[in-house]
Amino acid sequence: MGPPDTWDALAEWLRALPAMLPEAPRALLVISAHWETEGFALTTAQQPPLLYDYYGFPPHTYELKWPAPGDPALAQRVSALVREAGFNVAEDAKRGLDHGVFVPLKLSFPEAHIPTVQLSLDRRLDPERHLALGRALAPLRDEGVLIVGSGMSYHNMQHFQRSLARDASATFDAWLADSLSMSGEAREERLRAWQDAPAARIAHPREEHLLPLMVVAGAAGADPVQVAFRGAVMSATVSAFRFG
Repeated sequence: MGPPDTWDALAEWLRALPAMLPEAPRALLVISAHWETEGFALTTAQQPPLLYDYYGFPPHTYELKWPAPGDPALAQRVSALVREAGFNVAEDAKRGLDHGVFVPLKLSFPEAHIPTVQLSLDRRLDPERHLALGRALAPLRDEGVLIVGSGMSYHNMQHFQRSLARDASATFDAWLADSLSMSGEAREERLRAWQDAPAARIAHPREEHLLPLMVVAGAAGADPVQVAFRGAVMSATVSAFRFG
């Protein structure tokens, strides 16, 4: 989709990501926009397969490999934290890592050597539940686990490459960056009420691509935010954020 260089800037940033981290993570916990369940769920396989959850793409995209090991012990640790916070969580030993995991991480960690666990969204798509999930996961940050939210700050497939995408994405992106720059409860209050933001429902007709960021923001607590990446994708402004 889009001209050949559509994703070049984002891909370059993803490749440079490991060098930006203070230390190499011992494991990755990824919340992807592409897995929704009743309550929450975790991948628990020792060697998770890949889930090619897209259609209509060139044949080679169904032959991509990223054989990162799973981490059943981390999955158990995450499960315990989520249950202690009062949420239901299922353990799925069969599900593979979806493209919200393996596509970006194939660029950032091409050796596929870091154990990786995927955590689903709750299909009710409630902002507070996902902020609270993030708060429950916060101890992992001191245990060498990199918590990754995989989505897009703008996700309206009908408007890409149109002027409406350009204007709405810039408006919503400015609100999002301003909201994340706040600390603690002020940040979370803004995120809970994200639908009141300017151009909110143009930027996100459905919020599944925004909720992974809310999980990460919940885990961040009062830590400051950095705009780690900002660029244009098919006329839309998209940003990535880093906490701490």
